[in-house]
Amino acid sequence: MNSFNDREKAFEAKYAHDQETNFKINARRNKLLGLWAAGEMGLTGDAADAYAKDVIKSDFEEAGDEDVFRKVWGDLQAKGADISEHRLRQRMADLLDEARQQITTE
Repeated sequence: MNSFNDREKAFEAKYAHDQETNFKINARRNKLLGLWAAGEMGLTGDAADAYAKDVIKSDFEEAGDEDVFRKVWGDLQAKGADISEHRLRQRMADLLDEARQQITTE
């Protein structure tokens, strides 16, 4: 019976670790996305950092990436940035890969 309990605890620990890692990857992607979008909108320095934090916060509105997309897309459109929806979604995917690489090598 101990073997079963040990195995169950190991699965629970792995699940918790995987969830934490995914959270970190998404938060890193959102930060990178926020910094990229800030640059596209002409924001630099503290303003760019503050915007990146706002993008990170926007991810807590609902499950998935649509809340982040809507925030960044709306902000880019409001600033008149010449970015297509497709380009933004592709950038989000690329930055997710980059964030995953960064987090897994830390």
